Amino acid sequence: MTESETNAYDVVVLGAGPVGENVADRTRAAGLTTAVVESELVGGECSYWACMPSKALLRPVIARADARRVPGLRRSVQGPLDASAVLAHRDYYTSNWKDDGQVGWLDSIGADLYRGHGRLTGPRSVTVTGPDGGERVLTARHAVAVCTGSRAALPGLPGLDAVKPWTSREATSSRTVPGRLIVIGGGVVATEMATVWQALGSKVTLLVRGKGLLPRMEPFAGELIAEALTEAGADVRTGTSVESVTRDNGTVVAVTGTGDRIEADEILFATGRAPRTDDIGLESIGLDPGSWLSVDDSLRVSGHDWLYAVGDVNHRALLTHQGKYQARIAGAAIAARATGESLVVDPWGAHAATADHAAVPQVVFTDPEAAAVGLSLAEAEQAGHRVKAVDVDLSTVAGAGLYADGYQGRARMVVDLEEETLRGVTLVGPGVGELIHSATIAVAGRVPISRLWHAVPSYPTISEVWLRLLEAYRDS
Repeated sequence: MTESETNAYDVVVLGAGPVGENVADRTRAAGLTTAVVESELVGGECSYWACMPSKALLRPVIARADARRVPGLRRSVQGPLDASAVLAHRDYYTSNWKDDGQVGWLDSIGADLYRGHGRLTGPRSVTVTGPDGGERVLTARHAVAVCTGSRAALPGLPGLDAVKPWTSREATSSRTVPGRLIVIGGGVVATEMATVWQALGSKVTLLVRGKGLLPRMEPFAGELIAEALTEAGADVRTGTSVESVTRDNGTVVAVTGTGDRIEADEILFATGRAPRTDDIGLESIGLDPGSWLSVDDSLRVSGHDWLYAVGDVNHRALLTHQGKYQARIAGAAIAARATGESLVVDPWGAHAATADHAAVPQVVFTDPEAAAVGLSLAEAEQAGHRVKAVDVDLSTVAGAGLYADGYQGRARMVVDLEEETLRGVTLVGPGVGELIHSATIAVAGRVPISRLWHAVPSYPTISEVWLRLLEAYRDS
């Protein structure tokens, strides 16, 4: 073992994805010295293998679909997408998998970057093993923030490693379009990647163990997206398990629970996530390696007053924007505790990540898009709230008809009947991703129905769905 060098900081951040970057930004803004440790690329999963490349791939797909629904454009966009141009567009938004720009940003805020694998080696201590094998020990006066994110979880199918399946990383970074692609799963990654590769020319077979797609959203969201994928040419099979997978001479063969054999060039498993905590030294502080880390609303790990777990690793809301929100809360809490300030940890306080429980927004960038915030009807009922669902056909909104010929979509708001505020909103249809923030404000702000009547939507926009929803609630 090489001789170790020791450096002391106020805060040490494990992981330089968007979450770790935001923790560092907040602690540096508070005047705390901060070290950031990263074993791969600064910018993390989101920048290179998830949010950015997937949305860069999806944007041309959605733009073409929208154009095909507009008079005067329809005939001009009937041909195939230029796959090479789409992949090049993706490469641009990943900076060709180089992190120079993000490294420069870290430097601009005064955070010190340590490249290498970081492991906890006791309370407030992190040992970083660099690419050259050298070690540095970083000590934290106030806090260590674990922001190492999550990775794709693969099922325990025999021989799966030999098949070399795609995970979300390969699905967003592939240099070529497979002729045939099997997608296993029914969640966000599965539906978005099925949308992308079907549009780029793959013959996609989507195998879903459950009853439908997007099981965490209102049922109609998955139903509308399944219909659209089928219409686009994908083979969508629900209630279907995969019993075995093999690869022979480059061809993948998946055998389902009913004995069907499906052949493809690649197979994508989008079957969940696992925390990247298996090799970060949790055992040195009495925690289980590979476990999700339980935190309070200030993102502090239970039983460790100096340790924070922010983003995917705490399993509260596995979304980049929600992790960045947590990072802002955690950074503020770390700074307050470091300076002896009183924390405001009541719901919706400056040091409480309350939105994780009540107002998590998400957009699924399929065609049609699905967007939701807060609780679904089933979730609200299970939580014991007295609620009512109000539904509106989006095609009845003038702005939707102008947006696209034959517009199809649906909106639902879940109303708390005791408070007369919104517990949740779900929108499905072309372009609805840009509508969800208004719903997020209504849910997070607990805006009364009586006040929402005075939030006048501009005519003729799809946002007039708010007026239709309020009218439906009034008349119900």
